[in-house]
Amino acid sequence: MEGNRTHSTPPKGTIWLLPSLLTTVSLFSGFYGIVSAINGHFLNAAWAVIISAVFDGLDGRVARMTRTTSHFGMEYDSLCDLVAFGVAPAIIAYLYSLNDFGRYGWLAAFLYVATTALRLARFNTQDSSSPSHNFTGLPCPAAASMVATFIFFSRFFAASELTKGITMLVLVYGLSYLMVSSFSYQSFKHHETAKAKAFQVMVFMVLVIMLLATEPQITLFFLCLAYVLSGPAAALYRLFRPAAAPGESPEVIR
Repeated sequence: MEGNRTHSTPPKGTIWLLPSLLTTVSLFSGFYGIVSAINGHFLNAAWAVIISAVFDGLDGRVARMTRTTSHFGMEYDSLCDLVAFGVAPAIIAYLYSLNDFGRYGWLAAFLYVATTALRLARFNTQDSSSPSHNFTGLPCPAAASMVATFIFFSRFFAASELTKGITMLVLVYGLSYLMVSSFSYQSFKHHETAKAKAFQVMVFMVLVIMLLATEPQITLFFLCLAYVLSGPAAALYRLFRPAAAPGESPEVIR
């Protein structure tokens, strides 16, 4: 997962295999999504991408909990991410609706793969000692989940082929830009904050689960959309928020 960058010497034994196993499951789910899309089973393909994102989130956390993070794990994770969250969503999007646009469709799919690779390369070369808890640019698992949940959403409302095609085309171009943009996205890795507000986090998770259980095809889409738009929205807020008065500490405004 993007965030599993802490380098340490793995302890003796075989416990370091567990994070790699979870990463492999994420890779398998992404590959299964490609196969499902080729066979025309787009709902299965979309679910495979979501499952891949879940396991991608688990491998980094397990590695940190067991103190088995390593340079090998980081490199293996990035290669798997390129397949699961770059190649797989691009092929799924192309076969689902982009193929109707000919050259523009496959170019959009290629752009998505290229920007995913650039996003991962930029992340891996960033200074790991940076105190920031946020991502620079939209994380590729979130972008892939946006593509997958749009398939849920469009099939739930039985959108026309033209509507699906145009929306997917705009979506893929937009996600490609956001992945390589400088927008800041929340990483949800503030362990100190989570411990201090454990009860509030638990209540929030219960509410999220209830929302997801009502109509997953709709709630998953809007949940992903809210996260995707959070980066540009935060940038606009910082751009237009009132400036600090002369002599006033900037901390007062925050």
